[in-house]
Amino acid sequence: MINHTTHSQAQIDKRFMAAAIRLARRNVGQTGTNPSVACVLVKNVDGDLIIVGSGVTSIGGRPHAEPIALLEAGELAKGATAYVTLEPCAHHGATPPCAATLINAGVSRVVTSLVDPDDRVNEAGHKMLRDAGITVEAGCLENDSAQGLNAYVIHRGHNRAQVTVKIALSADGYLGIKGNGQVAITGPYAKRQTHLLRAKHHAILVGAQTIIEDDPDLTCRLSGMENKSPIRLVLDPNSRVPLAAKVFQTSNQVKTYVVAPNNVDVNRRQALAKLGVEIINCQLVEAHIALPELLEDLGARGIQSVMVEGGAKTVKAFLDAKLIDEFVILRGPNNIAQEGKVLIATPIIATQLPNEYSLVEKLNLGEDVLKHYIKTHNQNRN
Repeated sequence: MINHTTHSQAQIDKRFMAAAIRLARRNVGQTGTNPSVACVLVKNVDGDLIIVGSGVTSIGGRPHAEPIALLEAGELAKGATAYVTLEPCAHHGATPPCAATLINAGVSRVVTSLVDPDDRVNEAGHKMLRDAGITVEAGCLENDSAQGLNAYVIHRGHNRAQVTVKIALSADGYLGIKGNGQVAITGPYAKRQTHLLRAKHHAILVGAQTIIEDDPDLTCRLSGMENKSPIRLVLDPNSRVPLAAKVFQTSNQVKTYVVAPNNVDVNRRQALAKLGVEIINCQLVEAHIALPELLEDLGARGIQSVMVEGGAKTVKAFLDAKLIDEFVILRGPNNIAQEGKVLIATPIIATQLPNEYSLVEKLNLGEDVLKHYIKTHNQNRN
């Protein structure tokens, strides 16, 4: 509750939009091809501004945030201000346009954060509202909202899946030790954060060597969030990953794709199919997977966000192709170098990131430190 006489309109708008942005984060990665958007309805009641309704895009993508908030507000929606993290849609689909829904509910003002880059919207929602006599204020906390909508904006604006690279570094700057399998670098709080990051992405991607050396599950194992595990993508152009790998043996529980050229041996193709593993055919350039084309193919399948977790060669390939939109870099407190052991070097550290990456978040997770960087020009459309 805010007393409108003690705050400027700009301050009020920022406070309620910040609340909407926090709400929108609740379902990131769980709304299908629709973005996780929030709507907060605010009304002046006896001199105080109070939230009379709120909503966030439902799991799976329907219904949208606006009708959920309006349903909660009921008659109180009339004359209210709607704070929406993304421009309300203006096109007819399975349901009426959200802009029309707001108009019919009688809201008097709409404050939005980001313009929807979808060609069917892209200011059409704002125009529909203004044509109906509703005051529209756009661009409120735009950069803050863009963080949660980055995958959607890239998918719509660049026709490909968004890429987040997560790496965990020891205090002495290494990813691991060759031949030692998974080496503990970070503690339990950082591991939980990693599982939460997985749940926020549509897919998790690793190279063949990571599967061969570590045999990971690549799932979200936070209590109560097991069903939020992302699709698993394994880059295996040379069919090196054994069929006994956990990701293959559990593909009936979590969807798993192998990315490989179309000349995969028929017997292996049949064996993978029997396990429930699907092959995504890819192009090869100088014996390496063509990553730009792969991201376009994933985007066409509705996979908007990909979290790359390893290994070093795979991360470097994305880095060299300039296809990394976000970095999440975890730093553990301990050195792992041992005499006579071959260490796995990191392809990138925070101090080497190109200038277009901006630090947007820093978290202390027990003894570990997480730094989150976003490529700042991603909001621009091609």
